[in-house]
Amino acid sequence: MLKKFFLNVLSSFVGAWIALAGVMIIGIFIFIGIIASIGNNSDTPSVKGHSILHLCLEGEIEETESRTQLNYMTFASGGVEKRTSLRTLVNSLKTAKDNKNIDALYIECDGVSAGMATLNTLRDAVEDFKKSGKKVYAYGDYLSMGDYFVASAADSLFINPAGSMDVRGISSTILYMKSFFDKIGLSFTAVKVGTFKSAVEPYISTSMSEPARAQLDTIYGNMWQYICNKIDSSRKLGKGEFAKMVDNNIMMLKSADFVKKQKLVDGCIYEMEMTEKLCRLTGKDKESLNLVSPELVGEMSLPAMSNSKNQVAVLYATGEIAENGNGGIDCAELVPEITKLADNDNVKGLVLRVNSPGGSVFGSEQIAAALKYFKSKGKPFAVSMGDYAASGGYWISADADRIFADPLTITGSIGIFGLFPNVEKMVDMLGVSPQSVSTSNNGTFPSLFYAPDASQLEQLQIYINSGYNKFINRVSKGRKLSESHVRNIAEGRVWDGMKALRLKLVDELGGLDKSIKWVADKAGIGEKYNVGYYPLYEPGFWDMIIESGKTDFAQALRSHVKDAVSGQILDETLRLIRLNPIQAKMIPMRVEMR
Repeated sequence: MLKKFFLNVLSSFVGAWIALAGVMIIGIFIFIGIIASIGNNSDTPSVKGHSILHLCLEGEIEETESRTQLNYMTFASGGVEKRTSLRTLVNSLKTAKDNKNIDALYIECDGVSAGMATLNTLRDAVEDFKKSGKKVYAYGDYLSMGDYFVASAADSLFINPAGSMDVRGISSTILYMKSFFDKIGLSFTAVKVGTFKSAVEPYISTSMSEPARAQLDTIYGNMWQYICNKIDSSRKLGKGEFAKMVDNNIMMLKSADFVKKQKLVDGCIYEMEMTEKLCRLTGKDKESLNLVSPELVGEMSLPAMSNSKNQVAVLYATGEIAENGNGGIDCAELVPEITKLADNDNVKGLVLRVNSPGGSVFGSEQIAAALKYFKSKGKPFAVSMGDYAASGGYWISADADRIFADPLTITGSIGIFGLFPNVEKMVDMLGVSPQSVSTSNNGTFPSLFYAPDASQLEQLQIYINSGYNKFINRVSKGRKLSESHVRNIAEGRVWDGMKALRLKLVDELGGLDKSIKWVADKAGIGEKYNVGYYPLYEPGFWDMIIESGKTDFAQALRSHVKDAVSGQILDETLRLIRLNPIQAKMIPMRVEMR
């Protein structure tokens, strides 16, 4: 009732004009995509002799293939390119490592945007490729921190003589929105458990609390040291040299020649010279130089179908956890998927790939119950953690037989909160005066128009405390840890994968491949197993349009839709009020290496 009522009150003010504009824009861009596809008649590439795998670090990297979802926010940002998946990139590097037609790997740096665990996984895959003895070259006009972290694993790394390195370390910027909400007459009542459970802070405060800042300082410091150690090792720098260089210099203002003198790159050359190097390596001229994409190479190692025997199922749980909705982890879709895998005799074990900051407590509990059903079938169940497996993301992981995390995974955040919106001042600004009649003191609770009174707040706190105790108990039993130990490391605090290992929140550091191998061994199928990836990916209409139009479609969209700011604020405000008020979710941050 709460969600439906709010949509009637608030969304009706903006829904009509957004819908009308959306229909017009969609029609225009479908036409643009079709026109662009008509001119796309290039020869179909193939992996022939003396090919080079071309890994272009640009845009966002998602966990696995998913249908493109287009909405107002997508139009406003112009972000309609088909994203590359980590699964495709890693699979292509594995395949290329042993493919005799592929001579080398070329990494082109062009502004990648991905979580730190994702970049670390990709970097590890590059280092594994190097074991084949094949050369790895990397080049960039400009090198961002994410680009450089991956490219520093190359045998030879080059930068444009007129380029620079935009390297600043690890940071995140969290928007504290209370003052904005005050201006529009929107307020929130927050009820939480955990000193470090800071997910509600951006909505009820104007600045970051000391506990929130302290935990981020610690986790970022650990991760940055890990990253710097890897770069120091790959570039043969003295221990601590890279971190010192970043601390003492505004790297983006330093010349390419300076970067070379500091041994951060091997040379300063133009892109055409990089092409000539690749030609000499393969013995080809520019016209016959064959750079093949990860998508093409990845097709050579297609995943097992759902009917293959001795199967280890990899099930992706990516995004925020919700009861229903587009995108993210929808428990209404994921729960049936888990039960099908449990009942499938071909599936001998499960790896749940979690990349989630958490979300709905109800949704998390439904997924956890389905995973318990899977375990009841006597099949091994492991969790592989990606960039995030925090709060609700940890809730659904805690019962696994074994948990694997990347050193740069952000996990923990064991805690829950309640966030209740109030629009009383907003509707008063609009000249609306809500009047209610009820037969009981709590007849209007929860309401968008009345903040909870003292008695209701007390009962809310008891309810949240009960949910927190349930979370603690789940972790204690699932991880076989004492309740006192779990309470000591909970309080909503987030941890990096390395610290989580020491705290026994995870069992082992390693990626998806390691967790798959563990499940296969535990299931007693050794090396004789196939891997099935779920949910099964089926391209949608927008995927076909975007793929046919390539970058022409994206560029056309950007040129037509430029004003993203108002759309972002509107979308976030609507999203907050639509949410189930009881959440197990970490602080809403995007951690980036810069």
